[in-house]
Parts: sequence; C-alpha cells; structure tokens
Amino acid sequence: MDLGRRSGLFLHVTSLPGPEGIGTLGAGARAFLEFAERAGATVWQVCPLGPTAGVHGHSPYSPLSAFAGNPLLVDLDRLVEAGWLEAGEVEPRPDTGPHRVDFDAVIDYKMPRLRVAFEGFEARASPDERAAFDSFREREADWLDEYALFIALKRNFDDAGWTDWPEPLRRRDPDALAEWREELADEIAFREFVQFCFDRQWKALREDADERGIDLVGDVPLYVGMDSADVWANREAFAVGPDGPEAVAGVPPDMGDSGQRWGNPLYDWDHLESTGFDWWVRRFERTYDLVDIVRLDHFKGFDSYWAIPEAAESPAEGEWREAPGTELFEAVRERRGGFPAIAEDVGHLSESVHELRQRFDVPGMRIPQYADWCAENHLYQPHTYPEDVVAYTGTHDTDTVVGWYRSLDDEQRDCLHYYLATDGQEIHWDLLDAVWGSAAELAVAPVPDVLGLGSDARFNTPGTTSGNWDWRVTREGFDPDVADRLRALSDHHLRI
Repeated sequence: MDLGRRSGLFLHVTSLPGPEGIGTLGAGARAFLEFAERAGATVWQVCPLGPTAGVHGHSPYSPLSAFAGNPLLVDLDRLVEAGWLEAGEVEPRPDTGPHRVDFDAVIDYKMPRLRVAFEGFEARASPDERAAFDSFREREADWLDEYALFIALKRNFDDAGWTDWPEPLRRRDPDALAEWREELADEIAFREFVQFCFDRQWKALREDADERGIDLVGDVPLYVGMDSADVWANREAFAVGPDGPEAVAGVPPDMGDSGQRWGNPLYDWDHLESTGFDWWVRRFERTYDLVDIVRLDHFKGFDSYWAIPEAAESPAEGEWREAPGTELFEAVRERRGGFPAIAEDVGHLSESVHELRQRFDVPGMRIPQYADWCAENHLYQPHTYPEDVVAYTGTHDTDTVVGWYRSLDDEQRDCLHYYLATDGQEIHWDLLDAVWGSAAELAVAPVPDVLGLGSDARFNTPGTTSGNWDWRVTREGFDPDVADRLRALSDHHLRI
C-alpha cells in the first residue's frame, strides 16, 4: 500500500464537539473535516465504530457487534432535517458540559428520541426513504438480522449476557428464535432503523471527507467480546463450547509485569479456514464499506496468539498457538482485489510477524513515546523510521505528548532535549516536527497532541476501568492558527 508521504489526524467520533453530550456524525464532524483540510491532513483515523456497553466502560474495543454502528453516534439534528423528528423534540439538550461524555446521561437523552424518530419515519417517510430502508435491510441482512434480534433480546432480559438467557435461546433453537422474532418484531425494526440512520449519516460524512481529499482509517480489533452478537450468532467461528470458552485471549508476562488476561473468546481457526474465512471476510468487507484503510489492532495475533485456559489462575499458564494470517489475508485480498491496512505491530514481535506484514505490503507503526532517548539509534527514535511505517506521536492507549513528557525522569528528559534540540517549552510541536520529518510514509497525531493538552485529555489508560473514552474537544479547539501551523509543518516535510 503506497500512502505517498502524507499526514493525518486521529480523533474518535465520540470526541467531537456538539450539543448532544457526545460527538456525532453531524455538524461537529463537518467542523473537524474543515479543520483537518486546513491543516493539510489527508487522513482521519477513528476507533472502532461499533455499539458499546457500560459493563466495558463504553470501550470501542469491546463492542456488542463487529458489524453494527454505535447508535449514540447518530446525529439527531440530521433526523430533524430528514423530517422524522420535530425541532422541539430534541430539546432540552443534555447539560453535561463540553469536555466529557457522560454515557449514562447521553443514553437517557438519545435513545427515547431515536424511538420518536422511528415513529416519525413510519408516519412520514417518503416512498424513496422507505425503499432505501428496505434496500439497506436486504443488503446488510447477513449481520443486521442477528444483531437486531440480539439487542432486542438483551433489552427484553434486562441487558443480561446471552449466556444467562433461557436455554433454548442460548443454543439458538430455531423454534425459539422464530417465536421471539415475532414477539419482538417492533423492537427489532427499531434497531434496524437506527442502523439505517447510522449507515446513511456515516456515508454522507465519508462523501464529504472524500470531496476534501481525506481518507478514513478505521480500526479492526483482533477479538470480539463473549457477550456480542458475533459470538451468539456465529458460535461455530469461535472456540466456545456449551459451557463457554475452553481458553481465552491475553498476553504473556514478558509483555507486561504479570501478563494480561483479556477474556475474549478465541477463534476456531480450523473451522474458519474450512469456510474460506467467511466470517472474517464479511467483517472486512463491512469495514471497507465504511472506511478506506483498516488498522489491524494487535497484528501479532494474526501470526500467533496467547491462549490462556479458562480455569487458569495466571496469564503465565497460557501458550502460544499459530494463526493462519497468511491464508486469511489472501482470502480477503482475493475477494476484494486489495488490502489497504496498517499493522499495529508494537509489543512482542518476531521475524514471522514482520514477514507477514511485508508479504501483504502493510506498513507497521512507530511511536516515539516508546523510545529510549539515551540510547543510540533506538528503533522508536524518529530518525530511524523506515518508509514502510506509519509514525504516530501517540495512540488511543498512550498519554498525550505533554502528559508523557511531564512523566519522564530527569535522565530521559535531558536526553530528549538533546535529541530534539529543544528546551521543552513547546514539546508537542518539537515532537510533531520530528515525527513529520521522519521517513515514514504517513505521520499521524491525535488531536490532543496538536493542541498541546495534558494527561486530562488522554483517551484511555490501559489496565484501568474508569475515566476512559470520554474526552471531547470543543469547537474552539479547531483553532485556525493551529491548523495553519500544522499545514506549514506538512508543507515543509511532506509532499501532500
């Protein structure tokens, strides 16, 4: 994949400004596209777009579906413009402040109004709009039918996980499924309508981005959650027995102090390979229907993965197992004719991981916050970056540049000052300059790094369960002077 020496910005949709207590696919997204275009960015990277759950802290990396969109991202003002809501029905707006997402308050505000919009659609939609809805349901039926039923059932059973549903539903008895589809028909239709709204608004946003010459990068987490429509409806694709998974995902101790037990079910790769990787291919096709480039989270897991027995007391009791990444990517490339992707290849890597990435011409990642600034030619120092990587000042899992800088010990800070030839007064611009000036074919910065914000603007702190995924930028943050300075940096370093 030839990215062609470009620059980009990272900002998840929930972090956009707007009056609904959360970023949406409405005016705030257009304001960001204007800012990005002025800044010379030709890439906008977002986190996974799926529906989130409070039990997982609304992490976009633990969605209820790998195919569906997050209902909270649907913009209500766009539904007013469509004529399905009255202007007065979106008032009063949630009084949650502009800087943080209060997910509970947003849900309480937004979901009843989406239901009113559905009623308005049923009463007032034009024949063309009804035909578009029917076409969407038919086109996306392979995942939409099961997702809508799954969410309707969760609501019926007080949000319980599917492993706690009545036994006929757990084992997907056809008669039970048919009975509940009829019983919950209205709720299922509502959930399908919300996905139709998301799809319609997202594609309009993508067209706007395309007109500005901005490509969208979307994230594909390696694993899905146990309590997801994916596992419930595609049990054969996962290593899940009648009593649950025999082993779960994680990482070994040498990737952290004590390893990590993520708890996600593993894939039944033998079954998937026998189907031509059908579930995975469909997942990629859906993602590419929404974005131009995919970022493959935890890329190593496509080469080999750490399997921890369900009954294990420690992640150290796991073992490495091989994954058929080559065969999977070949199947995707054969179906699509291309495979534009970015590999999150940080962590415990091996030569086989590099070979897999290079075989499919997928650039890796470099993040200067992982550098040893007192070492010579450390692989995360920007001057060492090869062309076939994407260079980031930070990611959704790192601190902001300013927050990271403040946490450095004196020795590392002094070495960093020497490396960047700076006194640290504008450390974010110094690091942006170094990353933009590297040989990497694409340079990307999270918006908080461009704005020089501290740790209170960090998106996620791995290993913690609260205070994550809720930071928001304000309209004032889309400062034209900042955009002009970033464009000047790109004009100096990049051919864009």
